[in-house]
Amino acid sequence: MKRESLLDDVRSRVDARLAGFFELKRLDAERISKESVVVVDEIASLTMRGGKRVRPAVLFAGLRCASDAATLADVLDACAALELLQSYLLIHDDWMDSDAERRGGPTTHVSLARHYADPHRGASVAILAGDLASAWSLELLAGARWPRGRELEGSRAFARMQEEVVLGQHLDVVGHRDVALVHHLKTGSYTVRGPLALGGILGDADEIQLDALEAFGEPMGIAFQLRDDLLGTFGDPAATGKPTGNDLRAGKRTALIEEAEKALFGTIRGPLDAVLGHAEATDEQIAVATKLLVDCGAKARVEARLDTMLEDAARALDGGTLRTGGVAMLRELRESLARRDR
Repeated sequence: MKRESLLDDVRSRVDARLAGFFELKRLDAERISKESVVVVDEIASLTMRGGKRVRPAVLFAGLRCASDAATLADVLDACAALELLQSYLLIHDDWMDSDAERRGGPTTHVSLARHYADPHRGASVAILAGDLASAWSLELLAGARWPRGRELEGSRAFARMQEEVVLGQHLDVVGHRDVALVHHLKTGSYTVRGPLALGGILGDADEIQLDALEAFGEPMGIAFQLRDDLLGTFGDPAATGKPTGNDLRAGKRTALIEEAEKALFGTIRGPLDAVLGHAEATDEQIAVATKLLVDCGAKARVEARLDTMLEDAARALDGGTLRTGGVAMLRELRESLARRDR
């Protein structure tokens, strides 16, 4: 199955499962209180608005790396759980970063602030919406078809994934100097390593197979975040759904900034300092700063590191311990994870 057809098939199947799930949750909310429906609708709006469903596709590939017989239908609830986990993380992350746009629409706290005509109330309800999405992800995970005796292992893997991304987010918020560690925890955990582990456990993988999936997932998680850093500064807003220079204005310590700090000193880095962490920076200032990131070689060095991670991931699939069908899926997904435009 080719990359686009794999992603398209996973996306359509997972979207259908999520749509049905949200319909039931909306009915539940109406029975409790019609005022609660807005929370369901906001979670559904964010979850169903865009997104390639890469994490479910990675989980499915991990499943097929361990089992030739397992199908996407066997893991749909686990796939949907990953998407709701992401919605929970995005809702909270957008509020922490004061982002106004996500996936081409208003972020949840902004949308709810408009609904209530009160920014504080909107942000408060958004945090609750994120918490609810997290609870729903656990509900869906509980409905997954686990191999006999591996339910606890799968639940612990899911909890570990969530724990790592929360700790990674904490380090990101406080501006931790070790960008690689932040990448490992914040993105690699629930984008590649975690979904692969869940897929492997659902496919009843043995320890050798789980180790092989980890060896692939570690560099791929880093590659995914490096691409995210590049898109956050150089991406096309029409594709990313976020404003140009969003990461620079937010003051995010990305791999690009880490590389720039190694190359720029004193007044030379003035154009970068003028926009980094300054929400009011103009588009013209952003353009000058991004050019500086290119001229000093920061962009090229991040791209080179991304290429190295892709090579490391490819080598991890050569051990012969994983099922060939799953390996073929991972080889196809490798480019989607690290070469995407959004």
